[in-house]
Amino acid sequence: MYSYEICTPEVNTQSIPALLVLQDGTVFRGKAIGKIGTTYGEICFNTGMTGYQEIFTDPSYFGQLLVMTNDHIGNYGVTDTEVESDEIKISGLVCKKFSHNFSRKMGAYSVDEYFTRNNLVGISDVDTRQIVRHIRQAGAMNAVISSDNTDVEVLKKMAAECPDMSGLELASKVTCSEFHTLGSLDSALRIALIDFGSKANIARCLAERGALVGIFPAKTAAADIQAWNPDGLMLSNGPGDPAAMDYAIATVKTLVDSGIPTFGICLGHQLLSLASGLKTFKMHHGHRGCNHPVKNLVTGRSEITSQNHGFAVEFDTSVPNVKLTHVNLNDDTVEGISRTDVPAFSVQHHPEANPGPHDSWYLFDQFINLIQNHKAKQKL
Repeated sequence: MYSYEICTPEVNTQSIPALLVLQDGTVFRGKAIGKIGTTYGEICFNTGMTGYQEIFTDPSYFGQLLVMTNDHIGNYGVTDTEVESDEIKISGLVCKKFSHNFSRKMGAYSVDEYFTRNNLVGISDVDTRQIVRHIRQAGAMNAVISSDNTDVEVLKKMAAECPDMSGLELASKVTCSEFHTLGSLDSALRIALIDFGSKANIARCLAERGALVGIFPAKTAAADIQAWNPDGLMLSNGPGDPAAMDYAIATVKTLVDSGIPTFGICLGHQLLSLASGLKTFKMHHGHRGCNHPVKNLVTGRSEITSQNHGFAVEFDTSVPNVKLTHVNLNDDTVEGISRTDVPAFSVQHHPEANPGPHDSWYLFDQFINLIQNHKAKQKL
């Protein structure tokens, strides 16, 4: 739906021109990387200085063309262990300097080979500073990358016909296909994780804290999750418009209202907010990077966080039983909420990072403590 490739694997892409055409008609010319072909999606940018492989495999980027603001991409290669999902999830890459060679002992192969294996089209040797400034001023929009079509008018038409991210339900396209678990089967702590496009490190962070994590596909019914008898509920990150996910909002509401301790991250935060009576909106150009400052209103401390989202929650003080817990210090957008009537909370940023700082790891401990306190109260 979001990308297609007309590929010739044996071609040396270092000498092939490529075009980036934005929906508003702006054109950038550069060089092809990865597979030769055409791809399209919503263009966005990430300000992270490292961790490009984890970023490429983050399911939240599904349907998007990614601009990396760091000058050098590919210099440390890739390895099969530094992934957040089973395959590349971005629709295409835009970067300035692309390294076809790499120098790291742990590296298995080059990013160019990685892209070729995964049928990913990209463009390098463009002014990413100019592109980012354009997105920040004009806002998020669709775009096309092509290394096999030089007809700008055709590419402009293609960009115009690309579906808008608003109103798109994408979680069901990147969720796991069947239920599976991570962690010790003998664990006394069972956490159900609804996979809306979850980064792998979320489940790992829970398993490392002694939990058996049951990972459920996005459209699993609330009754089926309850039948597994979980002690806690984890709502994962993922792509698309949360307001278009009626099925998930209903499931989250049923489970949260039942009193099960709940923790939501990114899309999971938005779904908890919608299930609690708040609304979401599409941001002008979103937050994506590893250096976003967030203030915890409960403790008064500030954290540097990893973020990746194009939608946000609109806080409404008239909605009962919802408390604002975190705010973004760059633009005052909502970064976290908690429920006052049931044991549930969520954050817009990514405490599991990968890549990013570990300032917010404490939220996983907070979740485990919430579950254990809830279980202790039930025994009284």
